[in-house]
Amino acid sequence: MIRFALRIVILVIFASFGGIGFGRSLATLLWMSTVFSAVVGAVRREPLFDITLNHWDETAAYAALCCLTIAFHHAAAL
Repeated sequence: MIRFALRIVILVIFASFGGIGFGRSLATLLWMSTVFSAVVGAVRREPLFDITLNHWDETAAYAALCCLTIAFHHAAAL
């Protein structure tokens, strides 16, 4: 949980410096984090439904946050 929270803080900081806007930058960074976590989970051969949290759980969380960010960004643009 601490690793996930620190990564989210870092992503928010980097998104605030993005030239394309905070919402689009955050969505892009969350999408890249989703792909990265999935690759790391596959390389480490972590089980999908394990008792402890692993990279697959982070993948699901990043994907959900990415979808939520995109939905809010599109709703705010209307």
